[in-house]
Amino acid sequence: MPMKYLLVVLTGWLILGSTLAQAAETPPTLEQRVADLEAYVNNGARVATASKIAGPGPGHNGWMMVSSALVLFMTLPGLALFYGGLVRQKNVLSVLAQCLGIAGLVTILWWAVGYSLVFAPGNPFIGGLKFAFLRGVDSNPNTDYAGWVSHNTFAMYQMMFAIITPALIIGAIAERMKFMAVMLFVTLWMFIVYFPLAHMIWGVDGLMNGVWNASAKIKAIDFAGGTVVHMSSGWSALILCLILGKRVGFGKEIMAPHNMVLCMVGTGMLWVGWYGFNAGSAVAADGVASNAFMTTTLAAAIASVSWAVCEILTRGKASILGFCSGVVAGLVVITPACGFVTATGAVIIGVIAGIVPFFAVMKLKAKLGYDDALDTFGVHAVGGTIGALLTGFLATHASGNTNLATNLKDIVGHTLWLHQLAAMGLTLVLAVAATVVIAYIVKVTVGLRPTPDVERQGLDINEHGEEGYILE
Repeated sequence: MPMKYLLVVLTGWLILGSTLAQAAETPPTLEQRVADLEAYVNNGARVATASKIAGPGPGHNGWMMVSSALVLFMTLPGLALFYGGLVRQKNVLSVLAQCLGIAGLVTILWWAVGYSLVFAPGNPFIGGLKFAFLRGVDSNPNTDYAGWVSHNTFAMYQMMFAIITPALIIGAIAERMKFMAVMLFVTLWMFIVYFPLAHMIWGVDGLMNGVWNASAKIKAIDFAGGTVVHMSSGWSALILCLILGKRVGFGKEIMAPHNMVLCMVGTGMLWVGWYGFNAGSAVAADGVASNAFMTTTLAAAIASVSWAVCEILTRGKASILGFCSGVVAGLVVITPACGFVTATGAVIIGVIAGIVPFFAVMKLKAKLGYDDALDTFGVHAVGGTIGALLTGFLATHASGNTNLATNLKDIVGHTLWLHQLAAMGLTLVLAVAATVVIAYIVKVTVGLRPTPDVERQGLDINEHGEEGYILE
């Protein structure tokens, strides 16, 4: 009797196990599979729990890999050539070395803890260490940020933003800061400014992530980096150039760009790469990306013309440097707004982007006398600040970005600009205060500036043992 009972129990368990296994292996229904396909096409959340599309969607993932390459292209070689053409011949390699050095340094920091501090869940101010050393960052999507893009692709895409942001700062201090000082400054700045600020704006539980964090205390929006990238780097650049002091001979010697051809080529590369920067920030190949592509084009083109018109009215002629500056200013100002505004909003932004930064560069700098060598403050700080504010006024549901209705339905078109002001204020205070502290730490440890003799001879030959041009 006990043996028969045992056989019955075992048979029952085998039947139950087989039934459960068959249930677990039951493929998704046709309705679930179609729903998944619709979700992929529309960049929505998966429907089926046992999806036939287990990993990333190829179209969205492919676009984001291209966008990652485009954003890196903005720094190497875009920004390097843009800045390199604007300095004097004796310092062109120093700019290239700083761009290359920052790219390598930030990549290491991003792999170690940077990505985790920005995009891992943590608190409203900084992320945790869940993704330290890119642990768990594989080819499956991280649905906190994208349903159809590989986690590793997303991490690399965001790394390119982390690379170009501190690289922008070198424009203000070009030709007069030691290479090792730049590297130490960037290392500290990434931990104290960039990582916390990027988490607050873009992190899933960030203090100022108005789009995705329903609990955000400041419900701000920043589509592609007006505060995170341009305000932070631009305001830090101003403070650093003030602490560093003016170049030897500033105001007494001609310090004209040595190669405007390089500057123009770099500008074109920046414009092309900026499509990855702005349209890529949709984190999908969808209608939001298309709108960002359009608004970016309009703002950049119109700002270049606006700047040129300002030059004609004040100087009688339009310059190549003016066209290039206008393009970059338009790209900067549209950055926080590109996925949230219509074509009309982009036109308004383009006009303003060509006028206000023009006067910041041509009038304000001369009046106050600071040596912002390549106009990082005038274009990026002023432009990023204006862009963040204009986003608060011009963002609209008519842009087609349905994400604005997730947590911001009641404030878009009404009080959003107040939240933008709060985010701008916090960004400015963090960038300025941190830069003061970091600059003096660097000054007392490795020193900020080379000797006057080294500066007169040029940083290329003294710091890198090379010359940009050998014409003999």
